[in-house]
Amino acid sequence: MTNSRLFTFAISLSVLDHLGRNLYRSFATVLGEAISNSWDADADNVWLYIDKEKNSFVIKDDGDGMTSDDFQNKFLKIGYSKRRKENKSRRGRYYIGRKGIGKLALLSCADRIHIISKIKNGQYVGGIIDNSGLNTAITEDLSTSDYPLEEYNLDIFGKHIENHEKGTILYFENIQEGIKHNLDFLRKIIALNFRFSLLDNSFNIFVDGKKVTLDDLNDLAQNTQFLWSINMPNDPYLKEQLTNLRKPEKKIAMDDEITGFIASVKKPRDLKIMDTEERVGIDLFVNGRVRETNILKRIPTARVAENYLYGQIHFNKLDDDKDRFTSNREAIIPNDEKFIKFLDNLKKKISEILEDWDKWRLAIKEEGDPENPRITRRERTSRGLYNAVSEEFVTSNGDPKDPSKKKVEDWVDALGDDATLNFASYAECFVSENLVRKHIQENSVSISQEAQTEIDMRKNNETQRKNEANISIDIRKMPNDMSYLSMDHLANLVDKSKDAHKDPGLSRDAKEYKPIRDALMHTALLTDEAKTKLNSVRANIKSRVKNLLSGK
Repeated sequence: MTNSRLFTFAISLSVLDHLGRNLYRSFATVLGEAISNSWDADADNVWLYIDKEKNSFVIKDDGDGMTSDDFQNKFLKIGYSKRRKENKSRRGRYYIGRKGIGKLALLSCADRIHIISKIKNGQYVGGIIDNSGLNTAITEDLSTSDYPLEEYNLDIFGKHIENHEKGTILYFENIQEGIKHNLDFLRKIIALNFRFSLLDNSFNIFVDGKKVTLDDLNDLAQNTQFLWSINMPNDPYLKEQLTNLRKPEKKIAMDDEITGFIASVKKPRDLKIMDTEERVGIDLFVNGRVRETNILKRIPTARVAENYLYGQIHFNKLDDDKDRFTSNREAIIPNDEKFIKFLDNLKKKISEILEDWDKWRLAIKEEGDPENPRITRRERTSRGLYNAVSEEFVTSNGDPKDPSKKKVEDWVDALGDDATLNFASYAECFVSENLVRKHIQENSVSISQEAQTEIDMRKNNETQRKNEANISIDIRKMPNDMSYLSMDHLANLVDKSKDAHKDPGLSRDAKEYKPIRDALMHTALLTDEAKTKLNSVRANIKSRVKNLLSGK
């Protein structure tokens, strides 16, 4: 038995909500879909006009435009994709659109969307999408054929149709959540998210008549300290804007023809976009369009440096015969093999970058990563103290390229490694010697004749020097005899007070320590051999003092 009629699919308008009308939350995403359509249409220019008083905006391009048939069977056909026939436009641009549902983003942000388009030497075609009417149609479960668009009215487009030979214009009436951001914010968002507008001279984006350029990222560039470039990217931002780096650019290699860069700023607040909560991150781009923001959320490290990093990684090979992008075009399907391989590779590079960042931050006298186990807490604190002290000796104003300023900065930098060791060594010396003094006083250890002779000599020397300097004030906070003895004499007193059969280890270590300690106290720079000896003897003394204080 056969059917008496042929059956066809009927699509309810509610599918618009499921596929996209409520899927696109970000205003930047809505802008992205409209701008991407202009790119795919081979436009040279896209103009964005904002009217905050009327709570509306216009997006206009000079692309190929649409015929009546194009508008009905391509633009209004949900799921239509140019990719089914070819990957590139007439001018050789890779198509950004893929699924054919990105246009639904245009329905998500305004009460009414007016659309007109025309080809060269053609007439405008288009219509009006009224979201209130669309809501009613969805409630009544109408099919798409039962909901015709309203007729467009050219008057509402005003001056925007003047000298418009071809292309598409969209007028968004009554933005649903209002236009919250100023023009500078929108320009920066566009410059960050639509790199093809800055990398391709054949495509320009204008906001209220002013072209979006690299200058819109100037504040970000000025606050950038370090740069890691990936496979030598051809990016004018790196060459023209990042001219005040604190360290030379470091080149990184990655597979699969991945290019881009990762950079770091002075302070995490430098990544905030204007006065909003939105932040610049490391974004993943495919064929010039951002496909996932803040890619580090996929490979979190919980390291401090993450809060300082931003960048753009271009991985065009993700755009192939397989569609690996999520429906809202804001992320990549997480279990994709090619994407997983990319993340594994990126994670290794990020680990290297985090190590570089910590090392470089300390080198320029700024805080690094306190959770990096490669540098001990003592070394990090010692370096931080040196940085805080030494920066006062470097002139903070004037031309950074001035030879005299540069010379002093080089001197200060050259002292950094020695100061890290010396400051920590002095601190341990200060603590250990004063604790031994306390131990001697607490246990009423008698002073030997040798020690008393040393005390008397040092007292006389101090008195003589005070007289020469005409100083009458007390210098030592607690001018008792023990304050005149250094570790070698203190150790002798301690060891002689113990049972004779015990090993006088503290005295022996203090004797080895004495000449290096004296050089250290006189701010001398030590040889590598002396540093090695200092570290070993210092560790022995610290261990013995700890045992002494614990009664062992």
